Amino acid sequence: MELDQQAAVTEFVKQISGLVAEYAFSVVGAILILIVGFILAGLLARWARRGLSKVHSIDTTLATFLSNVVKYVIWILVLVTVLAQFGVQTTSIIAALGAAGLAIGLALQGTLANIAAGIMLLVLRPFKVGEYIEASNISGTVQEIGLFTTELKRPDGLFVMAPNSQLWNTSIVNYSRHSKRRFELIVGIGYDDDMQQARQELLELANSDDRVLADPAPIAYVNSLDDSSVGVGMRVWSNTSDYLALSWDLTEAAKARFDDVGITIPYPQREVRQKS
Repeated sequence: MELDQQAAVTEFVKQISGLVAEYAFSVVGAILILIVGFILAGLLARWARRGLSKVHSIDTTLATFLSNVVKYVIWILVLVTVLAQFGVQTTSIIAALGAAGLAIGLALQGTLANIAAGIMLLVLRPFKVGEYIEASNISGTVQEIGLFTTELKRPDGLFVMAPNSQLWNTSIVNYSRHSKRRFELIVGIGYDDDMQQARQELLELANSDDRVLADPAPIAYVNSLDDSSVGVGMRVWSNTSDYLALSWDLTEAAKARFDDVGITIPYPQREVRQKS
C-alpha cells in the first residue's frame, strides 16, 4: 500500500515538474510582456497627451481622450499577446472583441453620437468656453465642453446642459467670436418732420459716443416709408464687449434727442374719410 502511494506521489511530482518545465518560459515571458506593455502604454499615453496639447486646434479634453484611447489599445494588444504565449487562439478572441464592440456600439448609438459630436466640436471649435452662443432653442454662455454634453449659463442665470449631438446637428450663432459688432437702430418719424435733420441728429449722437468705432464709420439713412411714419435708420460698429450697453444707451438717447429738437415719433395713425 505504501509503495502504491509513493508511486502516485512520484508520478504527480513528475507531472508537475513537466508542466513547470513546459510553461515556465511562457509564464516568465507573459509577465515580462505585461510589465513592458503597461509601462509602454503609460509612456505613449503621456507622450500623446503632451504632443496633442501643443496643437492649438486640439482642446485639452480631446487630448486626454485620445491619449486614453492609445493606452487602452496598447493594453488590449498586450493581453492578446500574453494569451498567445499560452497557445490560445487569438483569432477567435479578436473576433469576439469585434462582435462585442459592435453590440456595444448598437446599444449606445446615442452616446456614441454625442462622443463623435463632442470630438468634432473640440476639433473645429465653433465656440469656446466663455462665449455666448445660440443654437436652435438653446442659448447661453459656454461654461464647459465635454465629450458627451456642453454646459451653458443663460442670461437669467439658469443652468443648461445640452447634448453635443444636438449642438452639432444645427446652425450655431456665436455672438462673441468676432471682436466687432454692428448695431442698427430704426426710428419712425412723422411725415411732416425733416428727414435730413433726423439723419444728422442720429449721426451726431453716434459720433458723440466714444464706444462707437470710427472705422467702419457710422451712417444714417432713410429705411422705409411706412403707413404712419418714415423709418430713419442708423448703423454703428462697436467692440463686442460694448455692444449691449451701447444699444441700450443709443436707443434711449435717440428718443431724448428727437424730443429736444422737436422731431416727432408718431403713434400708428389711420385716416378715415366718410362719404356722404
